[in-house]
Amino acid sequence: MKPLKRKAYEAALEPMLLELDAAARWVRHAGQRLLVLFEGRDTAGKGGVIKAISQHLDTRQFRVVALPKPTERESTQWYFQRYVPHLPAAGEIVLMDRSWYNRAGVEQVMGYASEAQVAAFLKQAPVFEKLLVDDGILLFKYWLTCDQAEQEARFAERRADPLKRWKLSPVDVAARTRYTDYTRAREAMLTATHTRHAPWRLVDFNDQRRGRLTLIRDLLDQLPATDVPEPVFDLPPLPGKPARERFGTLKPLPAWTQDEARP
Repeated sequence: MKPLKRKAYEAALEPMLLELDAAARWVRHAGQRLLVLFEGRDTAGKGGVIKAISQHLDTRQFRVVALPKPTERESTQWYFQRYVPHLPAAGEIVLMDRSWYNRAGVEQVMGYASEAQVAAFLKQAPVFEKLLVDDGILLFKYWLTCDQAEQEARFAERRADPLKRWKLSPVDVAARTRYTDYTRAREAMLTATHTRHAPWRLVDFNDQRRGRLTLIRDLLDQLPATDVPEPVFDLPPLPGKPARERFGTLKPLPAWTQDEARP
């Protein structure tokens, strides 16, 4: 299948963005709690699809959660404890860029967790998620796939692009040769945690644009009917001429010009 061109991608995405807006309006109106987990290969495109989903959402309603390495104190807590404070409240949407499934992925493959810790996690995760779902949280889990050749090309792009270099970490570099290990870890994770109450959805992200559309369409199709009337506000004429800004104590910075651009 040929890579999806930008114009075709944007044309297909636009109506989905309107549906996402309607879905967010329904979440708020109904007091629902929506939680979406994004897992997958390094470079697969988790950040890109999260940006696509959230680009027009109300920033007071949704949160992106991307937790750093656990602190010394957090490493002594019950494993799921550091994630609980980030769960959504009524009317909220939480998008997790990696989640508690770190334990079944990078922590397992890179040796940051023991076999006993991983085994305990695989038993506890379905129970933990059943508690969330039983309490009414709408939980969706996505795993983004891509071939190793494509992953290598994206690593090289990150290394070459100074605006993307921050995405490349020592763990990424060390994990490059562990592609097959990550596959084995993923399959064991799916076997243990793909449940009726919290199923996994795998999405092909070799073509990131097509992958985003596939994932967003699937997410929208799984949500209940979201038909909440959009509020319409009248904008009567102003009582007089529009006012211009006036300044007293401070004045705005001089406007940027091409002549001032640095080499």
